[in-house]
Amino acid sequence: MSLLYLLNVTNPGRLSADSGLLFADILAPALLDRGVRFTVAGPVGVSDDRAGHVEVSAPATKYRARFAFDVDACAALLRHVRPEVVVANQIEAAPGVRAAMLEAGTDALLAGYCHYLPFHLDPAGALRLDPSLNDAGLGHPVLLSFFAGLMACDRVMVHSITAERWVTETAGRLGLELGDRVRIVPAPADPNLVRRADEIPDPGLPVGIYNHRLYEHYGTGQFLEVARQMADAGVRARLRVTDLLGQRRPDRIRLDDSPERYLARLGALDNVEIVTDTIERQRYRQLLAGATFAFAPFRPGTIWSMSVVDCLSMGLPLLTRRLGWLGEIGDPELTFDTPAEAVAIVRRLVTDSAFAAAAADRAFRSTAGLAPDVVATAYLKAITR
Repeated sequence: MSLLYLLNVTNPGRLSADSGLLFADILAPALLDRGVRFTVAGPVGVSDDRAGHVEVSAPATKYRARFAFDVDACAALLRHVRPEVVVANQIEAAPGVRAAMLEAGTDALLAGYCHYLPFHLDPAGALRLDPSLNDAGLGHPVLLSFFAGLMACDRVMVHSITAERWVTETAGRLGLELGDRVRIVPAPADPNLVRRADEIPDPGLPVGIYNHRLYEHYGTGQFLEVARQMADAGVRARLRVTDLLGQRRPDRIRLDDSPERYLARLGALDNVEIVTDTIERQRYRQLLAGATFAFAPFRPGTIWSMSVVDCLSMGLPLLTRRLGWLGEIGDPELTFDTPAEAVAIVRRLVTDSAFAAAAADRAFRSTAGLAPDVVATAYLKAITR
């Protein structure tokens, strides 16, 4: 099978920390081992030198990624690679890809992978737009462009049961029939982020890690309240917050300055340590290995989170709210609704070693089905005619 993988890049300024590139880098070797001729079209290729690479510049902004597409360049790319399968990892690009396929005269299968959803359904079933894609009222155009992309695809891959339900229910409300297009294909866990038997956290002060983006819509304010209540309750643990975004460009700060505001407020707490996350994956691994528990993001629209999977595969007990996919995968003994409940769980984790050990074991085992070779099997099944 010849597969053209149209890379999606959400963080062009920090490619080595970009989840779209990391996803491709983890998945590619397992597909190549199965004889897939794998070609990446993007600003960089994957690390496996068996894969092909065609350089394509990354869109400069998140809205250009969704509304700007060069059909001529894509048609030329298709004529050059002559793939049997094309994977559009930026769903909104799929109609343009389909038009380019028509011009290039290719009958390749077009698959889309929903790395995110620009909406979610709240507990009452109401549709909520993703605030990060709703600047200047662009939320509904993004939503409609997203579903136009789904309808242009022969196959649509989603991460989870939650994502499948939200996509199919919302398509029905829009009068769209997805038929049998949708397949659940979870993202692979990073095989380099698996805790070894000899990796024991520092026996000193327990550390809880929060390794997510610090935007308002990720629920950072709720995490801030948990941190405050932990301090007030005298819980003997430190919270380590990774600054994943680093120094952001002025134009990005102008759109949303909530990360900068929350960094300042979190950094003012005595029980919180801010760690600037460098782009080195080994440094990131050390931060996870040095923790004793972790928090999931507080984002209602979560359909998947690479940082959550990283924590679980490193055997970190993960505290979660019942939000989207987190309610699907969360450990019942570590799930909470209020900050006070979260504080009580943390207190138990740092004082009851048997409880903590059992939770760590459950976390580690929860990612067994996310090994790259297992995911590659599901991926190939989804894109095979």
